[in-house]
Parts: sequence; C-alpha cells; structure tokens
Amino acid sequence: MQTSTLCYACNNGRPITDSESGEMVCSDCGLVFSDKARETRAEWRNFASDGHSGARTGSPTSLAYHDMGLATIIGRTNSDSGGHKLDAAMQSTIQRLRTWDYRIQANSSTDRNLMQAFAELDRLKDKLGLSDVIIEKTAYIYRKAHEKHLVKGRSTSSIIAAAIYIACREMEASRTLRDISEITGVKRKAISRGYRLLVIALDIKMPLVDPMKYIAKIANKVNMSEKTRRMAMITMNSLTEKEISAGKGPMGLAATVLYLSCQSNGEGISQRNIAEAAGVTEVTIRNRSKDLKARLHLN
Repeated sequence: MQTSTLCYACNNGRPITDSESGEMVCSDCGLVFSDKARETRAEWRNFASDGHSGARTGSPTSLAYHDMGLATIIGRTNSDSGGHKLDAAMQSTIQRLRTWDYRIQANSSTDRNLMQAFAELDRLKDKLGLSDVIIEKTAYIYRKAHEKHLVKGRSTSSIIAAAIYIACREMEASRTLRDISEITGVKRKAISRGYRLLVIALDIKMPLVDPMKYIAKIANKVNMSEKTRRMAMITMNSLTEKEISAGKGPMGLAATVLYLSCQSNGEGISQRNIAEAAGVTEVTIRNRSKDLKARLHLN
C-alpha cells in the first residue's frame, strides 16, 4: 500500500507498507518509517489442532438469519483445545449444552417464526435461482411485516412468497406470480393477496414491469428464431414510446407482440403454444392482437 506523502529523507520516494513484515519503508531510499504497521486485512488463520476446522473469522451477518448470524454455536467436534478426545461423561455434558443453546436461541414465538420463515427462504433460494441481494431484500420485507404483525393469522409460506415477488420486482428480476406459485406450492391467489397486503401496509412503491423482459423468456420456451425476436423487440419499443403498453399486462402484451411477429415472418408457431409458454389464455392474445393491429395500422 502506497501513501501520497513524500519521504522526508530523500524527498523523492513515498512510504509503502509491507503487509508481510509490517514495516513502512520509503520506496526510493529504503528508510524505515515504522516497523509496527496496523493490520487491516481479514484474518483467515486456522487455530484448530487438526488443521481442518476452527476458522478465526465466522460467517457474515445477514438479515436472512433469525438472529442475523450473531448467535454463538457450540461446535460438533468432541475434542478439547489440545485435540484430545473428550471422555463419555464430558461428551454427554457438551451435548446437553448444545441442546440448551439451541433452545435458548428459539425461546420466543418471534424467533421460532423467523427460523421457520428463513429456513423456507433458504430452501427456495436455489429452486428459484435467487441472488443474495434478493434474499436479503426478501428477509428485510418479511421482518418489517412481522414487526407490524401482518404475519399473524396468515400463512408464513404465502407471506414469504409475496415478499419474494416484491423483492424480484424491485430488483428487476423476471419472476412472475406463476413461477413463484409453482415452486413454492402456494396458490397464486394467496400470493396476490399477500402482495397487496404488504404493498399497502408497508407503503412500498413498486416499479412498473418492463414487458421487454418477457420477450426473451417466452421466445426461449417456444424456440423462436432470432429474426422474430428482434422484430418483437422493435415492436415493443415502438409500443412503449407511443405509450400504448400503459395499463396492459406485461406478459400478455409480450405474448401478443411475439405472435404478431411470428405472423409477419411466416414462422409457424401457434397461438396456443405462445399462450401456454406465457401463462395467458388464447383469448387474451386475440383481443390484444385486434387492439394492436388497429393502433399500429397492421394488416
């Protein structure tokens, strides 16, 4: 690490810090300014006798833990500081301490509810392909809902699913209510009800959904050609600029634009296949098609 101050001996070099030796020396003449530089890096040394466990630093704090990752945990290695195995009586004592340590961490209804909710959130993380940022945002929303007693009398799964949907919307991740409902096993109606509750009670300002994000998602499901995709994107940009897309469902609008692009390019993908890939009805696509043809003066 190099500082901006010039060396007072040669007025040419600059003090640099050797992180290994802890000395601060001049980069030109080698004058030692200090041999006790403060260490600011994370310490990853291992102090366990077996060399395989006992890292000095623990896991980072996170809102997705019921205790935010600040609780103490009694390790599972039945050995003392010297690496010697504990006798049977001491092992039994340590096991009882582990049991009581776990019970103390979940001694209130709030802790038990958060443990249940965040355990389910951790299970859904990989299934939905959620990033750590979205997980933290979801945990934050759920904690706020719990503080306002919005979870009481309602299913924890539905509130968690609604919080995931809100976090995905805020972070612009393309996860629909249908996707979340299929993975979580919670009915779409219950998620919608929880979503409206959280948005109103927590005064959350939801960003508008960009229909462009669903173009590629639907096109990938029906194996659409690149030419048709690009035409659909150009059409969608035109709709957005003319404010025709305002007030319309983004998934249904994207499916309609793709269907019209298929017709223009002569690509034989049926209306039913596009509707199934988008999770909308064929009636929605037909009605949207008539409206867009009239507005864009298409044949």
